[in-house]
Amino acid sequence: MRIETKGRTLMANNNGNGKSLESWIWDAACSIRGAKDAPKYKDFILPLIFTKRLCDVFDDEVNRIAGEVGSRWKAFQLVKADHKLVRFFLPLLPEDPDESVWSIIRKLADKIGEGVTTHMRAIAKENPLLQGIIDRVDFNATTHGQRDIDDDRLSNLIEAISTKRLGLKDVEADIIGKSYEYLIRKFAEGGGQSAGEFYTPPEVGTIMSRVLAPEPGMEIYDPCCGSGGLLVKCEIAMEGKRQLNPSDHLTQIQISCAEV
Repeated sequence: MRIETKGRTLMANNNGNGKSLESWIWDAACSIRGAKDAPKYKDFILPLIFTKRLCDVFDDEVNRIAGEVGSRWKAFQLVKADHKLVRFFLPLLPEDPDESVWSIIRKLADKIGEGVTTHMRAIAKENPLLQGIIDRVDFNATTHGQRDIDDDRLSNLIEAISTKRLGLKDVEADIIGKSYEYLIRKFAEGGGQSAGEFYTPPEVGTIMSRVLAPEPGMEIYDPCCGSGGLLVKCEIAMEGKRQLNPSDHLTQIQISCAEV
């Protein structure tokens, strides 16, 4: 992909977006096979996918600004001065501003687990909405004196995730939700269990949201709320009805969640 700015051409990484989401995620999972019990792979994979998405979207926004001001270096300086110019401000600045922001994580060569954890916590600190989401996992953690995921496997995982670009025009907005659902289903099936024991399949959730037929002002309560997928589908169902009936005034459904 080429990004034209005034007199310069920035080259984005070859993103391998021809690979399906499922095969890409599974390649990432296989890259750390043996590091932990299979169902726990997602604890390492999802935060990295989330961070890759943040980095690629941040790059897209920096490139947009660079197209207006002439260079990515100037764009980085503007964004640093005014965080409102982007969705989420990432305190990651490559030595070469023309390189991708993700390259800072991808190029970690020493104390990788410590470096990844430090970068994620720095991002969360700058963005309160992300606290408790991407900074929950310590990639340098040990159990009984042994690393939960050693640097070699972590490096392989980062490299596998790097093969697909997750920018604004590369993947669907719900990339994180789809990744979560896929990993739960895949690992449950691999363990000889039904994925339905661990989460509600999206097709079932869609049917349930249509049966509920949510209307503006309704309260929806999910006593077994996990990822919140059912609640999101109710919002989507109501939005779909609004588009069919544009004269209706849309108000957000009041959502109540209860953890089990």
